[in-house]
Amino acid sequence: MYGPTARVSTDIARSVLNTKLLGAWLVGKHAVGKVTGSLTFTSGINAYRPNGSNTIMAAANGALASLVSGLAIEMAPVRVNAISPGWVDTPIWNQLGMDKQAAFAELAQRLPARRIGTPDDIAQAFLAVMRNQFITATVLHVDGGHRLT
Repeated sequence: MYGPTARVSTDIARSVLNTKLLGAWLVGKHAVGKVTGSLTFTSGINAYRPNGSNTIMAAANGALASLVSGLAIEMAPVRVNAISPGWVDTPIWNQLGMDKQAAFAELAQRLPARRIGTPDDIAQAFLAVMRNQFITATVLHVDGGHRLT
């Protein structure tokens, strides 16, 4: 899933799109007429800050923003939104074979928030868009300002 486009297999690219984009589309498709309130999907910082090793994931997350807009129109008055997290300190980072603490410290110094996100930061964002009945067709960036750096 990660690496230069030339090295990412078509099967992996299809898997990313099937999971991230078509999975969300299927949720919307099957939620029509059954869900009231809201649907909230998860995007990601790489849609706005691709780094050359995540192009297919960046594309899938970027397309998710368009899907959110389209579904919000189709499913109204059901509200449809996405949360776009930046770097969040979760156990997945321990499996990536990197110096997590050094990477987090370096990024935190560049972020306007001056820290890495927590799972609670992301949970609070989900609650905010689910509770606010006037937020729809929105991607809420919960990235500490990462899009700006």
